[in-house]
Amino acid sequence: MSERTTSSSWAMGIVKALEMDGLDCRALFKQLGLDFEALDDPDARFPQDSMTRLWQRAVELSGNPAIGLNMGKVVRPASFHVAGYALMSSRTLVEGFQRLVRYQRIIAESADLSFRPLEGGYGLILTVHGDHLPPTRQSAEASLACALALCSWLTGRTLRPVKVLFQGAEPSDLAPYQRAFPAPLVFGAPYDALIFERADMEAPLPTANEAMAQLHDRFAGEYLARFSESRVTHKARQVLCRLLPQGEPKRDVVAQALHLSQRTLQRRLQEEGTSFQSLLEDTRRELAEQYLAQAGMTLLEIAYLLGFADPSNFFRAFRRWFDTTPGEYRARLASQPEPVSGARTPGYTARTP
Repeated sequence: MSERTTSSSWAMGIVKALEMDGLDCRALFKQLGLDFEALDDPDARFPQDSMTRLWQRAVELSGNPAIGLNMGKVVRPASFHVAGYALMSSRTLVEGFQRLVRYQRIIAESADLSFRPLEGGYGLILTVHGDHLPPTRQSAEASLACALALCSWLTGRTLRPVKVLFQGAEPSDLAPYQRAFPAPLVFGAPYDALIFERADMEAPLPTANEAMAQLHDRFAGEYLARFSESRVTHKARQVLCRLLPQGEPKRDVVAQALHLSQRTLQRRLQEEGTSFQSLLEDTRRELAEQYLAQAGMTLLEIAYLLGFADPSNFFRAFRRWFDTTPGEYRARLASQPEPVSGARTPGYTARTP
């Protein structure tokens, strides 16, 4: 059964935060059936639901609903696994947060994270998801406190956000929040977010190191690749790519190739946030983009390589995907200038699969 997971680096940060309130985390881990020694293994991962239970139990035992904010006091780049070091070696916080978004799944799979320009500033926007259990507000609040503390740690000065947004209702005791976030606080918001001044995000970082940034990018990319390969979505996509030139693949054939029953395949895909039909559609769409960039391939060849017995079905699907015809799409590709080296798109979003 595939579950969303959290890195041991992030779990260690949670442990340090809970120990600040005097909790015995070794005993807590034992109660929850978790391996406390695995915290020392950088490649170990813990189920998301177990982290949810850990936060719930911590609030019960400590009587402190703001306990998540403690994580801001213990955060270091290492808390974010290799993504933290990639952020630290970035030229600016803008570049660093773009990396954090790109590699966020390494830290924990339980959130959608995005970093985007807003009027006069930037927003780091977080939406935490549960797995089988709904997420706790402590989890989101810990993430925001960590992100802000990391900014101050990297810049060497106290960074003051324009405002801080919380999905949770306003707590009865605001004091811990006011200490953790030197900014206007908004509760009951549609998402959790830190809103920053543009100048703070674009200032050069004293920790910047381009050579190290590239090295950490490589390590993070390799980790993500290993991580993705263990997921059924990734394996099913590989099978689809292999079978598509023979015609539209059937679910039972893909399940058989993966040594799973159809029902198990469908359930595992659902647990990873997709379905067989959605995966087939996504795979075809991505391959269509790749094939159309190859000038030597005809539209007829592309239709058959994508498993469409009738080219008119390919044209209809393509118009549904891109709101244009394959020919028009290819012409637009051919007319585009080469991208400028280092150019970046304005918005960055990481989504859990």
